[in-house]
Amino acid sequence: MNQKAKAELFRSLHAGPEILVLPNAWDAISARIVESEGFPAVATSSAGVAAVLGYPDGQQIPRSEMLFLIGKITRTVIVPVTADVEAGYDDPVNTALDVVASGAVGMNLEDMENHELIPLEEQLVRIRAIKDATESEGVPLVLNARTDIFLAHHGDPATRFDRAAERLNAFHDAGADCLFAPGVTDAETIGRLVAAVKGPLNILVMPGAPSIPELKRLGVRRASLGSGTSRVSLGALQRFARQIRDEGTFTPLATDAVSYQDVQKLLTR
Repeated sequence: MNQKAKAELFRSLHAGPEILVLPNAWDAISARIVESEGFPAVATSSAGVAAVLGYPDGQQIPRSEMLFLIGKITRTVIVPVTADVEAGYDDPVNTALDVVASGAVGMNLEDMENHELIPLEEQLVRIRAIKDATESEGVPLVLNARTDIFLAHHGDPATRFDRAAERLNAFHDAGADCLFAPGVTDAETIGRLVAAVKGPLNILVMPGAPSIPELKRLGVRRASLGSGTSRVSLGALQRFARQIRDEGTFTPLATDAVSYQDVQKLLTR
């Protein structure tokens, strides 16, 4: 399947009948595990990728290093890959073109830099330019436009919902394919957002959020785990390291570890 066909397939996954569930990957082997477990696409986690290379989250990683790992992921899996590239690293259009060059067919774009919301008109210009540039490359990039109003607890709580819905709908009108509202965890607000926005809604699964079946019932089209998958893995490593340090035992090697042989099989086509 060529890249254009992968992009069209990935877009179609937002149209049902099933909710698109994306346990985010942070390196090549985690992407292969997600793929091997039957998920139809792989999403990268910007925080997870940054941590692998020794950077905190929040556009601290150099763009070239982020794209290096995205490229490794796209060359390791066959399914479509969508890349989290934060707010575009001060050059969102060229970042989008580099995402396409890496082999990915989707991209997240945040609307906050340095803890400040990007002015709406400026963000709309970015979205239109990204869509135009990637279409010119022959790849209908699936753009997941994100607002951080909820996640950052931005502004007056009484107006937060209306401001988020306004931005998401403006993103849709500018060409965004999917609309991402991380930080919303209660079913009532999620249901209201589904009804208020014009495009497929992406919800970040986090503690307190509804289950995947409940999100599907509410009309959510895409559910992602963000850095949650990598942090669960780090938690397992942390517990294992403490057991070795404190007890001198290593039972997870026998009970929880993926076998050496299976890792090699995952990385061998």
